[in-house]
Amino acid sequence: MQFENLINWLYLLELHLRMTSRFSPIYILVFIAFLTFSCSEKKTSDTTESATENDTFVRIRPSNVKLPKLSDGYKSQKKAVVERFADKVWRSGNDNISFLVARNGQIIYEKYEGYANKAEKTDIDSHTPLHIASVSKTLTAAAILKLVDADKLELDQKVNTILKTFPYEDVTIRMLLNHRSGLRNYAYFTSEKDVWDTKVTLRNKDILRLLGEKQIALAYPADTHFAYCNTNYAMLALVIEKITGMTYGKAMQEMIFKPLGMKDTYVFDYDTDKEKASGSYKGNNMRLAYDFLDAIYGDKNIYSTPRDLLKFDMATYSPDFLKKKLLKQVFKGYSYESKGTKNYGLGFRMIEWETGQTFFFHNGWWHGNTSSYVTLREEKVTIIALSNKFSRKPYMVRKLAPAFGDYPFEKDKEDLLE
Repeated sequence: MQFENLINWLYLLELHLRMTSRFSPIYILVFIAFLTFSCSEKKTSDTTESATENDTFVRIRPSNVKLPKLSDGYKSQKKAVVERFADKVWRSGNDNISFLVARNGQIIYEKYEGYANKAEKTDIDSHTPLHIASVSKTLTAAAILKLVDADKLELDQKVNTILKTFPYEDVTIRMLLNHRSGLRNYAYFTSEKDVWDTKVTLRNKDILRLLGEKQIALAYPADTHFAYCNTNYAMLALVIEKITGMTYGKAMQEMIFKPLGMKDTYVFDYDTDKEKASGSYKGNNMRLAYDFLDAIYGDKNIYSTPRDLLKFDMATYSPDFLKKKLLKQVFKGYSYESKGTKNYGLGFRMIEWETGQTFFFHNGWWHGNTSSYVTLREEKVTIIALSNKFSRKPYMVRKLAPAFGDYPFEKDKEDLLE
């Protein structure tokens, strides 16, 4: 608009000079003033635009890494291996399953079976969002890490500098991410009658308030050892809300789901999504009812599909996913107090064999929903299995890892459950 005004001004000035055949000092002064104002306003406008762009919270972008195309022969060979595995594991035909195996972002095999809603006979297909349970933690961690990467947060920042009523002075963001905070599991302490009325739906902000008001003591001193705890990620969700100024669900949409094209992924809203969400079933097909813990998010309550989770997994290979120094801190263990192969990074579970191989994954279990997300970093293989009918079968997909790389699972005797 300012440039249009400037052009009009120049035209009128030229016309006047032609008519008068002389330069008027007053016109020259007015012209200089207008030009200065126009440039100044344009500069201010540009600065405002730039500031606005810089001030928006960060987003995870799709991978820009060009990975080799799989040959038809390779895909056919691996598909046969995966198909034999799937037919053996899910041979009953009475399972609810979403299952995908891909390499370099290219799908090798998919299987969708069973009902999203048994009463309505709604089939599970590639676009059916299922509750991914604790695999949600990996996505919550990614949002936190992206905020750290953008200098809006620090890994070793004390939690109580962000959540002012958080009562534990020594607990940091990193300790929430790697389960070394010492926090007690909210599912346990809120079941105590003098702490919470289980007829009332619990919310994330309630957990934060109860930690202080009820003086819930740490289970152990902060950063002394590992103990998997859902409370850690319920608090991280509140941190995301505080830093972004948005609800957790909205922030996850803007930071991860929308930019990655995860169109079938959303954060479950207890107040609005109970009717539309896929059901959760026991092994005998009895549908499970919601309970007072079903509104908590961050540690769970993301619904997604294998195809959408593949998009997320591929994004983690992009050079602009996280700075190299920060990325190294994600895929490393933090707990070595006791001997064993299990460990936990920042949002990822790990198995570290003495022979040197490392396996990254995350499992989930909430009500009848079980899930497994495997990411073979060296081979760029993604393995995802989701079910809304209780079964340990999704956890078995890790046994496919040796088909793609050197992973000695025959030596691993640990329980496959989350």
